[in-house]
Amino acid sequence: MAEPATPTLGILLLSGAFERAHYALVLAAGAAAMDRRVVLFATNGGLHALCRDWSGLAGSEADAVLQERGVAGFAILRDALAPLGVALLACEAGLRAMALPAAALLDGVEVAGVPSFLAAVGPGQMLSI
Repeated sequence: MAEPATPTLGILLLSGAFERAHYALVLAAGAAAMDRRVVLFATNGGLHALCRDWSGLAGSEADAVLQERGVAGFAILRDALAPLGVALLACEAGLRAMALPAAALLDGVEVAGVPSFLAAVGPGQMLSI
């Protein structure tokens, strides 16, 4: 008998706090490394996590401290997501609300709406950070 497929993990990142964005990446990378399909949907302040320049995250200076203590840094985690197959979605309405141009996003980030996120996760699990 075949085992049931592992449900997709949807991560909704709305916070612009570095600590929360960093942990959203930790969860995404960890789940994907365990062969779980992951969709990370960022909106509002969380969109800074998907921008080329993520210094807009409040408390982003903590990244250096984490790295000094042997914790994977923000850039390392974020760079690991694409090879692990994590889908990165940026909320279209959130970009407008934050006055962020889509051109500020990393290559490979798809601009989408809530219905696209919900459809991508389907009956899977969702976390809101």
